[in-house]
Amino acid sequence: MIKKFAQMAMVAMMFATVAAQAEMKIVVLDSVRAILESDEAKILAEAANKEMEAEQNELRALAEEMQALNTKLQTDGEVMSATESRKVQKDIEDKQIDLQFRGQKLQKEVQDRRQEILQELAPKFDKVLKDIISVDQIDLIMAPNALQYANSKHDITRRVTEKLNEERD
Repeated sequence: MIKKFAQMAMVAMMFATVAAQAEMKIVVLDSVRAILESDEAKILAEAANKEMEAEQNELRALAEEMQALNTKLQTDGEVMSATESRKVQKDIEDKQIDLQFRGQKLQKEVQDRRQEILQELAPKFDKVLKDIISVDQIDLIMAPNALQYANSKHDITRRVTEKLNEERD
């Protein structure tokens, strides 16, 4: 709470300073979104998704197996022996544990791939951003998550993405 208050106070002081110096140019930039929405990042993400497609299909199949066992237990549970019912319940639990573990593993792989894309495109992003800062004479760039509100006319994210796409050509 104190950290949040300190951030808010800092932002308020910056805006008070801005009021005193009306010539200061402040913009908003979501750097992660700018990179990930670029054409090159989309191509890299699509390639990564294709590589992980087999694992995604296996997870779907495992979920379907688990659902089929649940359905079987609900429909046939009354006529099953106690031993058979326990076996089906154990199979469901085992599949659920496997599904959860493999799902977390896949999620980590997706996050790792996303980070790789961001790192790979970071040099181009830095170059594009320096060019825009120089041309527009920007004094301060703020991340959207550090603000409560910003008028969209100050957001240069789309412009940075478009410039990244131009750099690729």
